[in-house]
Amino acid sequence: MSPAFDGIEACVFDAYGTLLDFNSAADQARDVLGTRAEKLSDLWRSKQVQYTWLRSLMGAYVPFWQVTGEALDYALETLQIDDPALRSRLMNLYQQLSPFADAAPALREIRALGYKTGILTNGSPEMIVTGCQHAGLSGLLDLILSVAEVGVFKPHPSVYELAEKRFGVRREHIAFVSSNGWDAAGAAHFGFRVAWCNRYDQRPEQLPGQPHAVIQSLAQLPRLLRRGGGADDLADL
Repeated sequence: MSPAFDGIEACVFDAYGTLLDFNSAADQARDVLGTRAEKLSDLWRSKQVQYTWLRSLMGAYVPFWQVTGEALDYALETLQIDDPALRSRLMNLYQQLSPFADAAPALREIRALGYKTGILTNGSPEMIVTGCQHAGLSGLLDLILSVAEVGVFKPHPSVYELAEKRFGVRREHIAFVSSNGWDAAGAAHFGFRVAWCNRYDQRPEQLPGQPHAVIQSLAQLPRLLRRGGGADDLADL
């Protein structure tokens, strides 16, 4: 075990981009989008995240499902795509996102090591429950926690506090895993032990809170957490 993760009792994951591939929605609509699929997906995701931050600052929380639809509308308009049927299809596909191939195996191994597991997500309760069921992840999670309980989005501290309260575990005994650098920074600043799953080879965020380890795949996570194991191949910060 990496010393930074000594004493961990629960492992909590971000959902979108970490366990569930948000790009898979547009990818499944390539028959209509063609070469525009990647551009739409990138714009949809970036605007979705921006809207969560801006709404949090404005004190104008709405469910993530609405934010997702508004971000999609922005992306479609930007790309000059006027197709109500496609919009409806993409929103439905967002509830059926493909899991990353490393998600279920990592969750199984972590549970086998004796850790509690959960999701802490911006996602609305209904959409994340549906998404986890479709992805086959529900049975591998002890808790699914949504920001809907506090009415503000990540990286607000009250969101991370949800995991502390609901698991009944102090923050320094919770490992948090996210592929989003800003989320990893927010969780580390809150006091979680954080592994940043840097799937997209991004540069570190210049924000308060530094993750305690950087991994490229969830397949590396069990070794990071394994009691008595090593982590020589991990990039500890």
